[in-house]
Amino acid sequence: MQYYMDYAPFAIKMTGVTKEYRLGQFGKGTLTKDIQSWWAKKRGKDDPNVKLENVGRMIGKDRFMALNGIDLEIKHGETVGLIGANGAGKSTLLKLLSRVTGPTDGSIEIYGRIASMLEVGTGFQGDLTGRENIYLNGTILGMTKSEIDKKMDAIIEFSEIGRHIDTPVKRYSSGMYVKLAFSVAANLDAEIMIMDEVLAVGDMAFQKKCIEKMRGIGEEHGKTILYVSHNMDTIKRLCDRCIVLNQGQVIFDGSANEAINLYMGKSRSFSHHYEYPESSHKRSRFRKVVIESADFPQEYSGQVFENEPIGFQIGVRGLADIAEMYLRIEVVNSLSTVVGMMVSEQSVQIQKNETIGVSVKMDSAHLAPGNYRANIIAEAFTESGEKMVLDTVDGAFTFEVAYNSEGITEQHAHWFADWNSNVRLNPLQISEI
Repeated sequence: MQYYMDYAPFAIKMTGVTKEYRLGQFGKGTLTKDIQSWWAKKRGKDDPNVKLENVGRMIGKDRFMALNGIDLEIKHGETVGLIGANGAGKSTLLKLLSRVTGPTDGSIEIYGRIASMLEVGTGFQGDLTGRENIYLNGTILGMTKSEIDKKMDAIIEFSEIGRHIDTPVKRYSSGMYVKLAFSVAANLDAEIMIMDEVLAVGDMAFQKKCIEKMRGIGEEHGKTILYVSHNMDTIKRLCDRCIVLNQGQVIFDGSANEAINLYMGKSRSFSHHYEYPESSHKRSRFRKVVIESADFPQEYSGQVFENEPIGFQIGVRGLADIAEMYLRIEVVNSLSTVVGMMVSEQSVQIQKNETIGVSVKMDSAHLAPGNYRANIIAEAFTESGEKMVLDTVDGAFTFEVAYNSEGITEQHAHWFADWNSNVRLNPLQISEI
């Protein structure tokens, strides 16, 4: 490691990096989509298979700018978070650093061996066993067999794979893949670790173990870590520095707290009318309705004072006849943690191909001042009492609970979510005995 630090003051340096993709040159995955794209191009129309979030970065009709002029320098031993909305260019940037693909323009300098986890099973050969894949990954990193042998026991122990280590990895579950892949990346002698949200697949105990391991190898062993996540709590706990990407460009590079506040602010685009495209819906095996929209009154500004209710209307379309449909709203804080939920006590009836408006009133009485987003869930119950999730829209809308200065005295200061949590329960009742 000292060799690299003596050779250059940084681990990664990107100068004027752009990445441009050509659309319509390769298959869309199905013959139907290929024909749709070809026919649209023939008529001079927009490609119907271009993702909506990418339209803003289209160059002409057949080119898309994934990254646009990235200047970035990461020093040895830094743990850096990378956040941004879907389609911001995070995964493309990691692929360039991992040499999966090359930049269209600009230069990338890397000093140190890189261990990458871009998706579950990256770098593994399915027919090889877990042990053989450890040797394969170590060899790719330039390690000798004797060096890998010294690390083998630590890798197997951390991965929790145990007696499955000599089983072909094609038989592993996604969780086992992640455990072994992370263990290999963390324990082999790579100076730079690049990770793209893969820890979300593992169980909670293993995620906690990985975070502690990453913090340790960054602080104690001086490894450079670049970590992409939508979990703001993990970013806050792990990273001292954080980069925010938007539309293929770096819009912020600084402290994790400031980056999270900026990112959550960019995500809070208030509107009186929301429509939910297919990409915003979670998959459900019971999907029998579609949550189509949410409408807020004109006087509503996206901000409410403490204890004020939030009233709005949700548009729902039936895909089947549902005698009793209930609505549930999850409240998510700025660290992407669900801090509470509200469930309707009354049900509504909806028929197939019918679209109805459901009036909703949310109570904000127990929410601390701060910024939140809401997930909308439609659900029903079977005759046996089993809950069926009919449809879910994540991040359906955002809102802010603002301070109400009335009644604040010197003895009763503002409630700060960072100090006291997002949910305010009723005060404790105490007395002298």
